Amino acid sequence: MKFRVSHKDNRTAARTGILETDHGTVPTPVFMPVGTRASVKSVEASELKAEQVHIILANTYHLYLKPGNDIMRAAGGIHSFMQWNQPLLTDSGGYQVYSLSELRSISEEGVRFKSHLDGSKLFFTPENVIDTQRIIGSDIMMPLDECPPWPAEKSYVETSGAMTVRWAERARSHLEKTAPLYGHSQALFGITQGGTYADVREWTTRELVDLDFDGYSIGGMAVGEPAEEMYRMLELSHTLLPEHKPRYLMGVGTPENILNAIERGVDMFDCVIPTREARNGRVYTRNGYINLRSAKFARDFRPIDEGFPNHVCRTYSRAYIRHLLNVGEILGLKLCTMHNISFYMWLTRTAREHIEQDTFSEWKLEFLETFNAGQPA
Repeated sequence: MKFRVSHKDNRTAARTGILETDHGTVPTPVFMPVGTRASVKSVEASELKAEQVHIILANTYHLYLKPGNDIMRAAGGIHSFMQWNQPLLTDSGGYQVYSLSELRSISEEGVRFKSHLDGSKLFFTPENVIDTQRIIGSDIMMPLDECPPWPAEKSYVETSGAMTVRWAERARSHLEKTAPLYGHSQALFGITQGGTYADVREWTTRELVDLDFDGYSIGGMAVGEPAEEMYRMLELSHTLLPEHKPRYLMGVGTPENILNAIERGVDMFDCVIPTREARNGRVYTRNGYINLRSAKFARDFRPIDEGFPNHVCRTYSRAYIRHLLNVGEILGLKLCTMHNISFYMWLTRTAREHIEQDTFSEWKLEFLETFNAGQPA
């Protein structure tokens, strides 16, 4: 994997870059749709490409459970399995350490889980998580980490952060003892932790930078902390992370979150918001979001976002998509999902254009003023 910064905004820390992998090139800043189980729900790989999706994300924990390592290896890895020939990133399962807290126990060795599917016992270590990601064959891998909840006592965050660093070192060491299985290279990012404690995040970040990962993920954000606290940690991270390596803010977020993070030097994002909310009928427009299940759209024959350059807006009306949603037709969920993915692709693509033109600040303020003005009361 190679990464280079191609342009720096002249007034903020925003930047554009090029991330090169064996499966293709990714322009940054970039949003990665979430395909947890080797599928971005309801959308085919060819449709993702048509919406200018450059890279997607899948989840190691869920793929380990189903289809399992044996089937994934027999398929020749995830790219072949799901017919996606572009870059793909895998989370380590570390988020499940956070989200499945009632089903797991943590020790220095790793994490013991009870499967959320059938209660069977699982044991994830920094080493076997790398092995599983070798079998999955992702272009970018994540090491096992712990994401502390918010709020949490500083002593807990310190202890957790120190263990995450030790796990990262073990993952880095194990990576060097193994090799890719399918003929393409695999990068490994470090994941910084520390919650909203600036001194903890600073020393854990410095420790990880010393380990010289291919890129760096900013973890432990979007877990309930105020947005201002997240932005404060991003400003700190910008001063600590190497400029010549990509920065990935995990699990974020809303359009406003993304643009404010880009302004603070972040290059990569993922979040379930556009796909999960689409399945509930919430779609994003340049004038805010709307809930298409609402009765007020029953006779609204305008597109979701008038003049927006995507297939859904050129073809279907709000009234038709509302009808599909309200009678339980799967096509309604798919059209909402495709539109939201298209919107998030447009958002980061337009951000790149304005960074290159040194007009990012003006555009961001103008966009957010219009977007937030259109939010439901």
